[in-house]
Amino acid sequence: MSFWSAIVLIVLITAVAKYLHGRRPGDDRIEDTEHATRREAELEHEVKELRERLQVLERIATDPARRTAEEIEKLRDE
Repeated sequence: MSFWSAIVLIVLITAVAKYLHGRRPGDDRIEDTEHATRREAELEHEVKELRERLQVLERIATDPARRTAEEIEKLRDE
């Protein structure tokens, strides 16, 4: 076997190994699904927190008596 034939064979074996490694059976799919489910739960929790913050900001912005603004000013003065 010549030097170049050996190089081609090594490259071919490496390419086939990488291809087969990428096509592992369902174990990866289960982990990916679990990861996606966890990520979805985290995102839902974050959206819930952001909605609560938005409600507070809306209440501050639309406070007709401006009590909230006065309370904030009192806290600044302390």
